[in-house]
Amino acid sequence: MKETFPLKLFTGYGIELEFMIVDQITLQVKPVADRLLATLAGPGASEAEVGVIGWSNELALHVLELKTNGPSSSLIGLADRFHENIVRANTILETEGAMLMPTAMHPWMDPESETRLWPHEQNEIYRAYDRIFGVRGHGWSNVQSTHINLPFGDDEEFARLHAAIRIVLPLIPAIAASSPIVEGRVTGLLDTRLDYYRRNQHAVPSIAGQMIPEPVHSIDEYHKKILKRIYRDIEPHDPDGLLQHEWLNSRGAIARFDRGAIEIRLLDIQESPRADIAIVASVVALVRALSEERWVRLSALNKIKTSTLESLLLKSIRQGEAALVEAPDVLHAFGDSHAIPITMGDLWAKLVKQLFSPDELAQEGWGGILKTIFTEGTLARRILRAIGSNHTRSSRTQVYGELCRCLAEGHPFHAPIR
Repeated sequence: MKETFPLKLFTGYGIELEFMIVDQITLQVKPVADRLLATLAGPGASEAEVGVIGWSNELALHVLELKTNGPSSSLIGLADRFHENIVRANTILETEGAMLMPTAMHPWMDPESETRLWPHEQNEIYRAYDRIFGVRGHGWSNVQSTHINLPFGDDEEFARLHAAIRIVLPLIPAIAASSPIVEGRVTGLLDTRLDYYRRNQHAVPSIAGQMIPEPVHSIDEYHKKILKRIYRDIEPHDPDGLLQHEWLNSRGAIARFDRGAIEIRLLDIQESPRADIAIVASVVALVRALSEERWVRLSALNKIKTSTLESLLLKSIRQGEAALVEAPDVLHAFGDSHAIPITMGDLWAKLVKQLFSPDELAQEGWGGILKTIFTEGTLARRILRAIGSNHTRSSRTQVYGELCRCLAEGHPFHAPIR
């Protein structure tokens, strides 16, 4: 019998945004997520619902996740809904002397000494992760991201969606990187979060694989080729089977058959929900164009080697929008009009012009956000430019304090090229 799921391709969008909770003055992480959630849902609650947005915790007590309560039929209006909840969360956190901070990594947190794990519901899963991998590290307790859940209705739609997503993943840091500083130092990477994320479960390498999922042509092949191997490899570490679920897979995009969706995990969180949703909309539009074979057939997408895509991803993790795309088969997937080589930033700018009409870009302010990214650089690049050569704790505090204001007020962070 053919397995079917409730939603068809591009009829719903599940969006998740993660934020740090920090002290209003020092910007040190503040582990009070349980007290924040308790104000809405009672002591020990790990989640709460506020209209169309859900609140929950992710592993560490200084992290708040805001997400759509189930799939939204449109991305229009979501930025406003998320911003309203950020304002509400900040109002509650003010009683704790705390607030929400954006960007994908705290710039000076010491996770070994500052991590406080969630002690309430589902903490047995977190304890299992901690026992096997040790989660008091940057790849676990100092990573904040945006996740996109895209639905599929049946086996054919799954294969179509999966093939398209694989090709888009390497380009994501070139538009979304926001993590250039860790433990007070410039790392030399624009997306340091992904560098930690891809290595945080090295004890069982098959869990993350090459970050780019292997090409598959059906749900059954996905189970056989990816999930069964992961479950087999984790079993010696997890004899009780606590972690042997599809969410154990840590590739850059993972199948969530419990939701009938594929979850894209490679987006760093930005300085405001409007910036997050503008980037989400760009990623979704590109995935849709590829899945509808706008430029090439799906068979051509699946022939692109995982190693080729992984190499591109590693370049964009390091260089963001300045990374060069030199693989002809990848550029061919986006049409034949692109010069070789081309920077990922220039490629994104050209693709956005093809994917959106001027009215679509203007409606939610996405055009202005994307113009900032294409002219001033990714948020990571803007952060480095704002701090300049004076990498003192004071300068970092000033810049990240301004990022907190951007989040609270919903406006973009600028650091123009001089």
